[in-house]
Amino acid sequence: MADIRTEGKPEVVAVSPSEGYPKQWFCVAVAPDGSIFKGDSESPTQFVEIVGKSVIAWIDYWTDSYDRDAAVAAAKLGFSDALVSSLAVESRTTYQDFDTEMGMRLPSIQVREFQVEPYPLLILMRHGFILTIHPLNVDRRFHRMRRYADTFIRKIRQDIPPEDRLTLLLLRLIDETNERNFEHLRQVEVLGEALNKDMTDPNIPRQELGPKIFDMKHALITYLDALWETNDVLHALRYGDAELITDDPKLLYRLTLLAEDVNRQIGLAEHLSEVLASGLEVLQSIYNNQLQIMNNRMALIMTYLTVLGTAVLVPNTLATIFGSSAFNLQSNDIGWYIGMLAGSTVLSTCLAYWWVKRPGKLPKQVQ
Repeated sequence: MADIRTEGKPEVVAVSPSEGYPKQWFCVAVAPDGSIFKGDSESPTQFVEIVGKSVIAWIDYWTDSYDRDAAVAAAKLGFSDALVSSLAVESRTTYQDFDTEMGMRLPSIQVREFQVEPYPLLILMRHGFILTIHPLNVDRRFHRMRRYADTFIRKIRQDIPPEDRLTLLLLRLIDETNERNFEHLRQVEVLGEALNKDMTDPNIPRQELGPKIFDMKHALITYLDALWETNDVLHALRYGDAELITDDPKLLYRLTLLAEDVNRQIGLAEHLSEVLASGLEVLQSIYNNQLQIMNNRMALIMTYLTVLGTAVLVPNTLATIFGSSAFNLQSNDIGWYIGMLAGSTVLSTCLAYWWVKRPGKLPKQVQ
């Protein structure tokens, strides 16, 4: 651990960051004298005393087994089991206020192809202290924020009420996770554009498009559900009158701005859904047109087969009749017999064709 002192700036006590992947626990805290502690560790033991002496602090914890470790990690920092269990992943509750402590669950969206997964981000608050707990994600949620934690926490003034300081830190954390969530909408848009291109390609088998369209619609619905959860939490913070949250109208207005950003993203996602729906309508029209063309062709074939069947049926009937023993045809009757068969064939063909050519009888071939 090293001491870093710069003229005109608070003292910063920094612990060297871990090599490669960040450690599970991270803490940044401001002491009453203005000095800033920043460090990471594999255990929160050394952070407990630091947080207790700080005016404002943030601890971040990631785990590859969120369901198992979240409650244990929160208990180590003094949060009640009732608060954590009420915000479990399976619960629909996303906001809880227990006066002296409060918590909320925000979605941490991850996108892999058509798979949209909203992982839980647990934010627990106590007087002068915020704890964030989240699974180990692909985008390393808060990894960049850990690096610049001392910079943004230094900007929180100490001469303002404790509720204001806590609210400012909370706003910064929510804004960071929202921005990362919004970035994933671009990935969904790229997938939607590729899907629209596939729908216009006649060489792509239609049986492959069905599953892709379903996956795309499911991805959009999952993304929208996650944004609505975020919007519900922001609304509860804005109008919940929690003891730990500020009453300053200016800071509360910043919560309103965050909610408006989420609403704009919801609007963009819904617009993307409408574009996809329009593509589905076009695809359905193509299917209907192809089906109509096939039906017309089949009807045309059946019509000509009817003409040919009639042309064969009449002379065949005559041949059967005159070939019976009742007429007793001789070899010298072959001339007029063949002429009768040929004439009846031509005549029946012309009559059948004339009949089907009448208006409305012969179907039009669609190109």
